[in-house]
Amino acid sequence: MIHKVFLVALGVAAIYSNGASQNKDPLKTEIVTADIANFWAAFDAAKPEFKPEIFQKLYIDKGTKGLRDFTKLKIKNSENLARAVSSHAKYYESIRKSTDSINGMGDQIRRSLARLKDLYPRAIFPPVYFVVGALSSGGTASKSGLLIGAEMYGLTDQTPREELNAWLNSVIKPVWDVPHIVAHELVHFQQNYDGRDLLSACIKEGAADFIAELISGKHINGLVHDYANAHEEELWLEFKLKMSGKDWNGWLYSSTGERPNDIGYWMGYQITKSYYEQVSDKVKAVDDILNIRDFDEFLAQSKYAEKFK
Repeated sequence: MIHKVFLVALGVAAIYSNGASQNKDPLKTEIVTADIANFWAAFDAAKPEFKPEIFQKLYIDKGTKGLRDFTKLKIKNSENLARAVSSHAKYYESIRKSTDSINGMGDQIRRSLARLKDLYPRAIFPPVYFVVGALSSGGTASKSGLLIGAEMYGLTDQTPREELNAWLNSVIKPVWDVPHIVAHELVHFQQNYDGRDLLSACIKEGAADFIAELISGKHINGLVHDYANAHEEELWLEFKLKMSGKDWNGWLYSSTGERPNDIGYWMGYQITKSYYEQVSDKVKAVDDILNIRDFDEFLAQSKYAEKFK
């Protein structure tokens, strides 16, 4: 279930919003990268055997609040981290330059956050912690803030892929996607609802992609959109028969047949985008999207289904 862990993590941030910093100034958002440097110190000291006790002493024990939370939620323990590093040593070695470059992304990240403030004046901006994990989570949140797994953003043309399974090959992304995943996570942090059926779960994820695109210039599921845009009507006809249930197979955190994973992100994006286009006051539209109470009514007001009559 490694892939499900990664993607479900993208949808849980809102439940922590009352516990994290109540900072309302995007330009004062803390962006914390100290754990990345500590990871590489531990990595160098631990190789070639990659002993867990070295990762514990030089990385986990020295960690920020964000790493402590990420360890509990995703890494689990130093033994699990050491196993992941040992079995993917070439991949980890290849991402060092990418992870180090995150230090220079603060201004770009904060520009996206400032754009959210324009669209959603009551937004809050928790600290953003960049950590290096066990290839299980690209992003989640805790009471400490947003937690980004930097090892999931190391893809380059030279990435060694022989250690990566099919799921990892499909989800690892280049480091320049980091500002967009931060934007996606930040939107989740503002959402005041959870996904209880397929419709609401897809809207939750799709809304995060849509607003992330508004504020950062891009969402994180380009390949999914490339496929789904060419099959829109048939996907809608299938989705509307399943959307009131809780069977997410083939829509969220999984794929069916030749489809890419997570078509539900695209479906939720389409519905959210259609709603946004119906509302002339865009600040109101974003507020509505982040505070949905009735998902069936939201779908109706989006007029998305009318495209297929």
